[in-house]
Amino acid sequence: MSESEVANTEQSARWNDRAGRGWAELSDMLDRLLQPFVPPLLDEIGPLAGRRILDVGCGAGALTLAAAEQGGHGVGVDISGPLVEAARARADRLGLASAEFVQADAQTCRFDLQSFDALASRFGVMFFDDPVAAFRNLRSAVRPAGRLACLVWRSAAENPFMTAAERAAADRLPKLPERVENAPGQFGFADPGRVRSILAEGGWQDPAARPLDVECSLTEDELGLYVRRMGPVADLLPTLDDATRSEVERRVDAAFRPYVRNGEARFTAACWMVTARA
Repeated sequence: MSESEVANTEQSARWNDRAGRGWAELSDMLDRLLQPFVPPLLDEIGPLAGRRILDVGCGAGALTLAAAEQGGHGVGVDISGPLVEAARARADRLGLASAEFVQADAQTCRFDLQSFDALASRFGVMFFDDPVAAFRNLRSAVRPAGRLACLVWRSAAENPFMTAAERAAADRLPKLPERVENAPGQFGFADPGRVRSILAEGGWQDPAARPLDVECSLTEDELGLYVRRMGPVADLLPTLDDATRSEVERRVDAAFRPYVRNGEARFTAACWMVTARA
């Protein structure tokens, strides 16, 4: 495979800067948080032994590595250099030669034609600026009848944990980015009808989206790191004066307090399991 033009310039800039570095630094914690999503994805794409699996938006590599550990050959692609470096280091530590990682934009990367048996993604496909073009490009990389299984977030309203910090601090942060419906980002695939349409236009057969609710947890200490290092509010914290930053942190901590019991924060993640076949 080779990289052509990079279309997703905004996402590339974000994930090769603070966001990508922050996720890489916290990847062990974040992958523990998101581990419950790995088994449903691997179950959806079927037996792994001897098969080539493309992991789109692979992050620090948890899904790719899990596929390799179960006998598949996992290839993770991500636009973020810091995350790809973290994923490669993990594969080296585990001695998994059957896991490889590529820094590339999956929307424009020239994959070898029909070189994968299945495509999977754990929250990595909502960021394309032209999702139809991206899924058409990915379709060319998957063999006929190959499976697609992607987890994406449902709406922000159904995932209040994910937006608690923004709701708590919005009136003190005039530069806080607005959540725009159907725009590239965390909740860009919240509308299942739109997702099915994108896949169909991209050349995939039998597109479907079914709801999946998953219980997730963080320790209270991990929650403190999460709210100060991840998300749009955390991105703005370093730009604030001391008094404003202290007030925002106080508000955000209070907003997450209802989720904490006995030293652990628990919440339900509301997702779509998106499936199709090549």
